[in-house]
Amino acid sequence: MINIVLATHGSLADALLTSSHMVYGELPHVFPVMLSETKGINSFSEEFAAVLKEASKGADGVIVLCDLQSGTPWNVACHHAFNPQTQPPVAVLAGVNFPMLLLSDEIKDLTCLTEATGQLLAQSRDSLVEARLVETVQSDDF
Repeated sequence: MINIVLATHGSLADALLTSSHMVYGELPHVFPVMLSETKGINSFSEEFAAVLKEASKGADGVIVLCDLQSGTPWNVACHHAFNPQTQPPVAVLAGVNFPMLLLSDEIKDLTCLTEATGQLLAQSRDSLVEARLVETVQSDDF
């Protein structure tokens, strides 16, 4: 099983989860943690460690979805991911978006973190699209 830690600046994690409940239902494999303006780095680090510990229970791996590369949530997550003593293994991805969060439900039953991370990235890339006007010729046949 692969669990997800959703680590963001401000209330983005809560907003994404609230929206996911509205269109998809519960995502019990997702554990949010947020850096607020009033929370210092040390406090966030402690809260992140507690959330990661909870997400790790019974999991084969944990993917941390961050909103921004090189921000505090990313840096704290990478500290854990690159620590050889961290078990189960942890992967960190930046650029979380709504489709990525919903797609995480499709990889939660995998047991290989590398495979789960690869699938989630590939599927998420497909969700990034630009709207384009499509010209169609209307048939005279009714």
